[in-house]
Amino acid sequence: MFQDRDDAARQLADRLQAYAAQHPLVLAIPRGAVPIGKIVAAQIGADFDVVLVRKLRAPFEPEVAIGSVAESGWTYIAPYAAAVGADQGYIAAEKQRQMATIHARRAQYTPIRTPIDPQGRVVIVVDDGLATGATMISALHSLRQRQPARLVCAVPVASPDALEKIRPMADDVVCLHAPAHFQAVGQFYRHFPQVDDKEVIALLAT
Repeated sequence: MFQDRDDAARQLADRLQAYAAQHPLVLAIPRGAVPIGKIVAAQIGADFDVVLVRKLRAPFEPEVAIGSVAESGWTYIAPYAAAVGADQGYIAAEKQRQMATIHARRAQYTPIRTPIDPQGRVVIVVDDGLATGATMISALHSLRQRQPARLVCAVPVASPDALEKIRPMADDVVCLHAPAHFQAVGQFYRHFPQVDDKEVIALLAT
C-alpha cells in the first residue's frame, strides 16, 4: 500500500492541505511517526514537535498493548488487560518502566528547548498507523487538556476498531486506509525499518 514512511507522509500531507492556512502544529508519536510528521509539517507549513506517550506492554507479549501512558502520567488501560494477565501490580510496574523511557526521551530529544505549546493551536497528531489505538488515545487525551483550538488525528492506516475508539477524542480524523483485514501496521508498508533515537534527534534538530 505504501512504499515507505516517506510515501505515506506525502499522501497524508495531501489530505491535510486544508489546514495549511492555519499554521498548525504537527506532533509526531516517537519513534516511527517522526519521519512522517517531519514531512507532513514541511508540506503544510506547520511547526513540528513530538508528543511523548508509551505503550503499556502485555505480560510475556511485549508487542501487545494493554494500554498506554502519556508524559503527564495519565494512563489508559484497555478493557481486556486483566484477561491477558495484567493485574494492578503488573500495570503499576509497567507504567513506571514506560514513564522512565518517556523522561529519558524528553531529555534526549529536546534538551535545549521546551516543547511547543499547543494551547490555541490547530494540533495535528501523527502516527505511522493505529493497531489498537492505545498510544493515540493517550496522546489525544493529554493534548486536549492543554486546550488546542482544534485537535486532529492523522494516520496513513488504521484498524477499524482503533478508529472507532479515537474518533470521539478528536475534532477531525484523517485516515487514508482502514482495511477490514488488519493485523499489524507494518503489513501496509513495503519498507518499514525501525526508527532509532539518532534519527529522531536529527529530525528534531533541523
